[in-house]
Amino acid sequence: MTNDTKFIFVTGGVMSGIGKGVAIASLGKILQFRGFKISVVKIDPYLNIDPGTLNPIEHGECFITEEVWDFKPVPDSDERIYKISEIDQDFGTYDHTYRMN
Repeated sequence: MTNDTKFIFVTGGVMSGIGKGVAIASLGKILQFRGFKISVVKIDPYLNIDPGTLNPIEHGECFITEEVWDFKPVPDSDERIYKISEIDQDFGTYDHTYRMN
């Protein structure tokens, strides 16, 4: 096995609850079983710094990370399936990207 980093991108717009998270979490778990190291990064397509301040009807959920104290009622599929904890660096919004440049 080579040490080349590979990326898998899953898109689907902002529509919540259509199975993007479960699909990528399942694929990630299969890769974990095959010996690959998994890291998940989520980017919300919002121009807000904190998606937790959005209307829950528009966004659907907030999140909990080790560094950030936002509440999320149900853990993500990837956290449950991979058995990894989420950290603040694994989340972002487009606004974070714009501010970095």
